[in-house]
Amino acid sequence: MIALISLFVIVLASLVITRVAAVMLSLTGLSIQSARFQARSAFSGTGFTSSETEAVVNHPVRRRIIMTLMLLGNAGIVTGIVSLLLSFAGTSGLRSAGQIIVIVAFLTVLIRLSHSATVDRLLSRIIERSLRRFTQLDVRDYAGLLHLADEWIIGEISVEAGDWLCDHTIESLQLANEGVLVLGIERADNRYIGTPRGHARFHEGDMAVLYGRRETIDRIDVREHDVAGEMDWVSSQIDFTEHYLETHEQDRDFEDTGDEHDPDEHHLHAGERAEDDEADR
Repeated sequence: MIALISLFVIVLASLVITRVAAVMLSLTGLSIQSARFQARSAFSGTGFTSSETEAVVNHPVRRRIIMTLMLLGNAGIVTGIVSLLLSFAGTSGLRSAGQIIVIVAFLTVLIRLSHSATVDRLLSRIIERSLRRFTQLDVRDYAGLLHLADEWIIGEISVEAGDWLCDHTIESLQLANEGVLVLGIERADNRYIGTPRGHARFHEGDMAVLYGRRETIDRIDVREHDVAGEMDWVSSQIDFTEHYLETHEQDRDFEDTGDEHDPDEHHLHAGERAEDDEADR
């Protein structure tokens, strides 16, 4: 029984550790999806993709987090396996079956909790506040600064031959008319151009880093430079114009509501202005 409880504690601690590490990585600028993948990969020792490895290794804070996860992961996995084996040692078939049911039920509950949006927000908020208070970690919330919420995202598009972006300049593509900003271009030789000017040209093998609505970036990603692409480009501009007008109409209504004054106050000011005019005469 003690071995079984130890197993539950180890599994629960592993989930908490990877969640804390994911939040810490996200606060250094990684997207939350990439941060979770990196944390789970380091803890389990399954490795990373090459481009994400460079982003982690070249950042001193991320590197320290990953190294700590690797050490804790090796100790946790070994301890968990030992506890699992001890929990079944010297038990009868019926008791072993009962233990298996308990383990499966416990893991099911943990999986459901880990996929709960409410639990995720609560844990992330608690962890972030604790990190801000008790550590010197650089905790800039880049997602919050860029307002990466709802339909607005930062997306990467791989430029291939025949694509809408390929062999064209930013200025000629008029991406701003679709509500899309070009944050950077990563060349095929790993050179990075940040905030490129309008004369910058996309080439085959480039990686375009764009900021805009998810739907628009997805459309650009699959758009080819042909008649169908031209029609989609025009349609996308119309959609963004309608979205822009709708959003600003809502802002105008809000401002008009905020500018409403009390009628008595309006008459008071009008009376004061009349008295001032009389005095000037």
